Parts: sequence; structure tokens; C-alpha cells
Amino acid sequence: MTREELELTTIEIVAFAGDARTKYIEAMNAATDGEFDKAEKLIEEGNDCIQEAHKVQTNMIQMEARGEKVDVSFLMVHAQDHLMTVMLLRDIVKGFLKLSKKCN
Repeated sequence: MTREELELTTIEIVAFAGDARTKYIEAMNAATDGEFDKAEKLIEEGNDCIQEAHKVQTNMIQMEARGEKVDVSFLMVHAQDHLMTVMLLRDIVKGFLKLSKKCN
């Protein structure tokens, strides 16, 4: 994989994670408004984005396992950090939704 291809692949992780973050924030806002069905749907949509990011990540891991050189760049570190942060946000939003349902 060329450096350019690696950068584009890494950007895919950032993009999918960013889309998931947007869905999770929208889900939290929907839960705040009492729109629990909408919130659950948005969480599922966010989960789909995370799954796509994981596919890209898994492909990169498999490349390295096959002995292909995968350079670790600042962009890749950012992508991994972004993905893990969004996964934490997902867990927080799911808890927020559960709590919001109890309060209503």
C-alpha cells in the first residue's frame, strides 16, 4: 500500500467515526426531547458507522499481519484516538438514553 493509499484509508476511519459521533450527539438530543425511538434509531445508525470504521481498521491490521509495511503516522494515531473516543461516547449516550427513559 502506498503512503497516499494509507492516508486515504486512515481518513476513512476518521470520517466513519465522525459520522458516528454526529449520530450519537443527535441521539442524545433526541433523548433529551423524549424522542426515545428516534434516539435508538440514531444509535443504531452510529453503530453502523463504527462497524464500517472497524472494517477499515481490521483490513490494516490484516495487512500488517501478512508482513506488509504499515507506517504509523500522526494521522493514523489521530484516527485511532478519534475512533476510541467515539466508542466511549456511544457507551455514554446509551447510558444517558436508559436514564432518560427512567426519568420519563
